[in-house]
Amino acid sequence: MAQDSVGGGAGAEIPDAQLKHNAIGFLDALVIGLNSTSPAYSLAAVIGPIVALAGIYAPGVMLASFVPMLLIAAAFYYLNKVDQDCGTTFSWVTRAMGPWAGWLGGWAITMTGVLVIGSLADVAVNFGLLAAGLDGWAANPVIRQTLAVLVILAMTAICVIGTELSAHLQDVLILAQVLFLLAFSVVAFYRIYAGTSTLDSIEPSLSWLNPFGAGGAALTGGLLLGVFIYWGWESAVNLTEEVQDSATAPGKAGIWSTVVLLVTYLSVGFAIVGYAGTAFLAERAGEEEAIFAVLAHEVMGGWDWMVLMAVCTSALASTQTTIIPASRTALSMARRHALPHRLAHIQPRFRTPDVSTWWVAGIAIAWYLVVNQISENALLDSLTALSLLIAFYYALTGVACAVYYRRHLLENLHNFLLIGLGPLIGAGLLVWLLVESVNDMSNPENSAGGVSWFGLGPPLVIGIGIAAVGVLIMCFWRVQDGRFWRERRGVVDPELVHRRKP
Repeated sequence: MAQDSVGGGAGAEIPDAQLKHNAIGFLDALVIGLNSTSPAYSLAAVIGPIVALAGIYAPGVMLASFVPMLLIAAAFYYLNKVDQDCGTTFSWVTRAMGPWAGWLGGWAITMTGVLVIGSLADVAVNFGLLAAGLDGWAANPVIRQTLAVLVILAMTAICVIGTELSAHLQDVLILAQVLFLLAFSVVAFYRIYAGTSTLDSIEPSLSWLNPFGAGGAALTGGLLLGVFIYWGWESAVNLTEEVQDSATAPGKAGIWSTVVLLVTYLSVGFAIVGYAGTAFLAERAGEEEAIFAVLAHEVMGGWDWMVLMAVCTSALASTQTTIIPASRTALSMARRHALPHRLAHIQPRFRTPDVSTWWVAGIAIAWYLVVNQISENALLDSLTALSLLIAFYYALTGVACAVYYRRHLLENLHNFLLIGLGPLIGAGLLVWLLVESVNDMSNPENSAGGVSWFGLGPPLVIGIGIAAVGVLIMCFWRVQDGRFWRERRGVVDPELVHRRKP
């Protein structure tokens, strides 16, 4: 952990609160960053809606969505160089912009995990059962939800047992996922050019990479979906205190994760759009299973289980890795007295944040079970609300990078472009997307099922509710224990900046 954290940090007050240093290497962090995004599941979830908006230019929209992610990944890289704190955005924003903004950034990260973990486990169970031919079990909500809870508990236990075990499991899952997706893409491309496609195939063209091909409105809507498929790569940086060469390796892993994801999404995107055509995908925009279950059977025949297993392993891996940023952020906040100190407990044997990890899992399970009882669309609405939290804390990190390094941005072109302008542009794009999301979600007709909550779309109500609860907890804890708010904001160490130039 960086020794120059705010106010001397928790390291001075809680010397035993140390995660296991050098537990994993760069490649392990890269794999965890990739798995956190759940590539196969993300494609299954958004390829239909993106095609419905942009048609054959869906790959171009996915390419455009990559731009703000890369710019924010650069902000993570440069901020991690001067502060290797597992709380990432929480710690950095606190140092650059003060405790109130930092606390809200940490809250947003933690709540994204709570909202999505149950859904990921549900998808893993659903597609696993479909791959095994147990369609009846998959259609039974009691069986599916029970198995999903068991999956969350198992993945949480692995996170607690140790970072090395988590990394080894992730290595296996990413290899399986990539192998299945690669096989699917190769067969799809072969059948397109051999003329044996069973659907209305279209020969792929580089012109599909034009993000403006379908018009500005389609691009805006597509970008809102596109940001979701890249979200999660920063899990590699949340492990910064446990990665070898912690000053640079986690940040590089985050950047390379976005690049590998881009190549994956474009390859599979071209294969899917080319094989199925736009009409098939647009008509099934809201049916994840139709995209990767029906299409898998069309492309692979009796080998369709491979694609179903790709989605299953993707969601399974992401269930585990999504716990990491939420639990590490809660740990960082607790050891700085921004949350109850109990959450800062480190398991003595495994040296992992056991209390915060189990708390995150417990709240995520409760959220998953409760929203499933509200309505069929409530879980989907809670996932839609994710875009608000993601855009918020990513944008906050981009601004924090420029603010933190503000005295050094004009020293050379490198600093100005990569540390200042780039992160600010990325933050600006995400703020724009945040505003567009709020505007879109304010209309109940745009929500799943067209349901209205208090005259607004349910996703917006959920997002506002989470923000309001966060503000209330923050104010309560400020009164209960104000030590975090009395810390001195960090300043840039010029020698450190120059010494760690890439």
